[in-house]
Amino acid sequence: MTRQSTMATPPAADTDSPDAAATTSLRVVRLARRGDLPALLKLAAQAGPGMTSFKPDEAALEARLARVAATLAGQAPTAEQGYLFVMEDVTSGEIAGVCGLEAAVGLEQPFYTYRKDTIVHASRELNVWSRMLTLSLSNDLTGYSELCSLLLDPSWRGHGNGALLSKARFLFMAQFPERFGPHVCAELRGFFDDNGQSPFWQSLGQHFFKIDFDQADYLTSIGKKSFVAELMPKYPIYVDFLSPQAQAAIGVTHRDTLPARRLLEQEGMRSGAHVDIFDSGPVLEARVADLRAARDSRYLSVTLTGTAGQDEGAAPAVPNAEPYLVACLGLDGFRATLVTGRPERRAFALSPLAAQALGVKQGDRIQVLPLKPPRADAI
Repeated sequence: MTRQSTMATPPAADTDSPDAAATTSLRVVRLARRGDLPALLKLAAQAGPGMTSFKPDEAALEARLARVAATLAGQAPTAEQGYLFVMEDVTSGEIAGVCGLEAAVGLEQPFYTYRKDTIVHASRELNVWSRMLTLSLSNDLTGYSELCSLLLDPSWRGHGNGALLSKARFLFMAQFPERFGPHVCAELRGFFDDNGQSPFWQSLGQHFFKIDFDQADYLTSIGKKSFVAELMPKYPIYVDFLSPQAQAAIGVTHRDTLPARRLLEQEGMRSGAHVDIFDSGPVLEARVADLRAARDSRYLSVTLTGTAGQDEGAAPAVPNAEPYLVACLGLDGFRATLVTGRPERRAFALSPLAAQALGVKQGDRIQVLPLKPPRADAI
């Protein structure tokens, strides 16, 4: 259990329409580099409780950037491989958001979850039986890749920014499936009441750990996880023994994280049998090969069109145009952006600004995916 929440400050209802995208300058999602450290520290200061994988700790962030560099250079063992992406405004250079990918969790540090199981008790003599939900401490997701560290500056919400930030990672996985496990997961923040308290933690965790939620959360974020195995009960927990509020919170997504959940579900992620051990937030799972980007991405040739003054990076008006995620091909030079257009045969039109932001030119191959799934498949 790494408690790497998928969203601490989520995008509000993202407006993904072409008109909304056109009101802002172009953004690109790229791999983070060492020079981004000051901007990442500033962004991390906005993260709230539960964002254990992205805290305003200079040494930890510096180490993470070094880990990204080692991963790209092929110098990191599988257990340490990870990627961190930033969303950058092309015009100002401002870093507006961050998101991460871990290649394989649980290989070096345990990855704990609770697995939801059902136990049936029956008495033939009394002709009575009962079905009861239990929670068992689990390492079932060991080796899964993980989506983590999604954080968007609140002032940049809307205009498709949150969707671009979250979904660019799926394009990356689709380009480089050999760098990830067969399955991917994402831990979401669980339910907190109006007082900022987790009913699940209050009913269960605090009785075993004897520390507050934030302290337990912080310890796992810095890799000190042995206390989980040492202090958590070794036997299944009967859910009926928890408070009604805790029972109702199991598998419930934090209200601020619901937009992030919808974006992940659009890409093929689904809630499975696992929940977080601290706040019982849901864990979404999928086979990497079944993700929408893996199934539906197209690889087309760039056609340059329009003028350099098109700030939004969209091609000129095209009948039936819609928002598309577009990425250049390549590992350490990976870049993705959001434009409005429509594939024409084997080509996709980009403005000069969008092409420059992606580092591509006329005739280059790019990866293209509609921002949203077809309406019949939408969540």
